[in-house]
Amino acid sequence: MHRKTRFVCVSDTHGYTPSEAGFKLPAGDVLIHAGDLTNKGSMSELRRTMDWISNADFEIKIIVAGNHDVSLDSEIYAQHGRAFHGPRLEDPQQCIETITRHAPSVVLLRHQAAVIRLTRANGPRTAFKVFGSPHLGLWIRNVRRRGALEPDPPDADLIVTHTPPRSHCDKKPDGTSVGCDALRQTLSRIRPPLAICGHVHEGRGYERVGWRGSVIETGCCAPADVDADRVMKGTLPPRESKKINLIDLTGKRGDRLDNRGFACGNADAVLQTRAVSKTEAAPLPLPEVESAAGTVPDQGYRENGLATPTPSADIHIGGHLLSLRKETCIINAAVMATSWPHRGGKLFNAPIVVDIELPVHHEV
Repeated sequence: MHRKTRFVCVSDTHGYTPSEAGFKLPAGDVLIHAGDLTNKGSMSELRRTMDWISNADFEIKIIVAGNHDVSLDSEIYAQHGRAFHGPRLEDPQQCIETITRHAPSVVLLRHQAAVIRLTRANGPRTAFKVFGSPHLGLWIRNVRRRGALEPDPPDADLIVTHTPPRSHCDKKPDGTSVGCDALRQTLSRIRPPLAICGHVHEGRGYERVGWRGSVIETGCCAPADVDADRVMKGTLPPRESKKINLIDLTGKRGDRLDNRGFACGNADAVLQTRAVSKTEAAPLPLPEVESAAGTVPDQGYRENGLATPTPSADIHIGGHLLSLRKETCIINAAVMATSWPHRGGKLFNAPIVVDIELPVHHEV
């Protein structure tokens, strides 16, 4: 059984709140922020951003860091923090805790996977596996490059990265593609239903990609060609419009996403996470967050109390799952619409809303 689940996606808010950027968060089940929560990675910016994220009425909020969130990467910040903040440096551990203290309703993914089970009584009660990584597209020159998603999260239903994949939602105003080659290759191997990103402000929008060797049966693209990926570039309302920026992948208002291979299709393999209820005094179970290798979280995550080192169930990807995974919807959800130096002033986009049918877990 599958049920519609609504994701509200943003990226590149750069320290601006929804009221300052001139948009409202549509109602939904899961909020995703794909990085650049801040402009300079300062503690004050992080606190402002986490104030509106933590108070937003979503059961789960999923976050990855962006290249501007430099204080969330202790290694990079140790080398280059003074270029951002001068002699008065932030404490990366405290910056990370500014986000993770809102667990379990807020899940910060640092090259990690998490299996999410939505449990609100009035929610869809669906489950999905998400992999999130900030390790792409660092803007600091001459620092270590961490482009590859290694090892792959082979059964992820949703991949969230700050940087877009090359050739998809990644074009600068001059038409140059600046996305990540390694991410593009990873998506073509895994074929997740959804891939959420940002970073390239002018690349905001979405594309539906039918992967090489697969067949798109929904009619949204030309007949399948085993020698090339098939791409349909989506259309969203103009920036000035008051209409919701909706991508409907359920088939009710358009073409159904041709991807039915979900990691959590087997409800017995699902791990549970819940949002914090202001009326519940008893401690709630924490989200199960696993490393990319499927073993245990990294030390920084354990220290922040976001997970226990229990591996998820062993879910194998094989010919059967890949045979069901034919198409990925790639979404660049950048809120800031222009890049520095913002000639003509800063402009802002509305969030992108995605409706998709996901497997329903066993009723509790």
